[in-house]
Amino acid sequence: MDKRVITFILAGGRGERLHPLTKDRAKPAVPFGGIYRIIDITLSNCINSGLRKIHTLIQYKSISLQRHMRQGWNIFNSELGEYIDVIPAQQRIGSNWYQGTADAIYQNIYTIEQEKPDEILILAGDHIYKMNYRSMIDFHRQSNADMTVGVVELGKETSPNFGVIQTDESKRVLGFQEKPKEPKCIPGKPDMIYASMGIYVFNRESLEEEVAEDAAKNTTHDFGKDIIPQMIKKKKRVFSYNFKDENKKEALYWRDIGTLDAYYEANMDLIQVSPVFNLYDKEWPIRTCQEQCPAAKTVFAGDENPERIGLVLDSIISGGCIVSGGRVQRSILSPNVRINSYSEIYDSILMDGVNVGRYAKIRRAIIDKDVNIPPSTVIGYNLKDDKKRFTISESGIVVVAKGTQI
Repeated sequence: MDKRVITFILAGGRGERLHPLTKDRAKPAVPFGGIYRIIDITLSNCINSGLRKIHTLIQYKSISLQRHMRQGWNIFNSELGEYIDVIPAQQRIGSNWYQGTADAIYQNIYTIEQEKPDEILILAGDHIYKMNYRSMIDFHRQSNADMTVGVVELGKETSPNFGVIQTDESKRVLGFQEKPKEPKCIPGKPDMIYASMGIYVFNRESLEEEVAEDAAKNTTHDFGKDIIPQMIKKKKRVFSYNFKDENKKEALYWRDIGTLDAYYEANMDLIQVSPVFNLYDKEWPIRTCQEQCPAAKTVFAGDENPERIGLVLDSIISGGCIVSGGRVQRSILSPNVRINSYSEIYDSILMDGVNVGRYAKIRRAIIDKDVNIPPSTVIGYNLKDDKKRFTISESGIVVVAKGTQI
């Protein structure tokens, strides 16, 4: 464990583009991959990187996130100086809640002053990727940088969706563009950009100085939009660090799942024959809080009725699930889902406690927690009808909100 580094995870975002999945919960608390929450990915990266001094900053609709952290991440030994604190917005400095990423850190500056670390690692709590933060911290130290920004190479056409970092050939940061249509590309790669990952390493003195200076200005109080340009103007040493993937695949895997379609696609990545994002790598385990459930099971083999078969193909099935005479294909079932006889589930995500009645048909849908699907209900086959009752994403994914009465 590196005691010279403390970590802040920004987990207070509203996640408006993920509505209705964020109707009752913060974006980092949204379920992912059957048994996980989105924030589990970032927290597991921290543990696997040997970082065990973690502050999680929360704000909006944080009850389920707090509960998850308390139940699933109470694994640190305070006698060894390890901790994971959950810190709500406290109005410690003024009457405002967190106004931006930089302001969230500024409002907790007392924590940094008390601990006096050498470096501070700042992370977003809502991305899917595997990364050893130790390597980035080592690069930061070797570069004698005041600030280091994590970047991932993406195609130029994706720039309207990301903050774009402009660098020179030595990886020194020259500028930041917020979702530009005409981005500054990577030197020598005119079709590629450096997209900001929302990951920053700061020297303590530089961070304290920059967020205090920014707090006195009328800005958006954002690291990308405000702090980076402010530091560049002062000729501070700001560098970019290329994302190094621990996912052990040919293509780099980093996903910002800020939209319903991006969230759906990231989940579907998990059920491929060779998963694009590998949850089964024992050398890079992903932790979570798991309810005590019996093992999943299928019921009925079609011996007496060939149409009544509990069948699961190319899917993830969590504990407590019962597939009772229905068919599930290319789907993810969270704990305690019940699939009743003659029902069909294709290309869908069913969250905790969903019950699917007999003869129901569901396709390309996200069904949030505690929804009862009545017998013979059809979802995902007629979007015009579905739109009258549910949310439809841009690509046509039907989203049924938590606890919806159908």
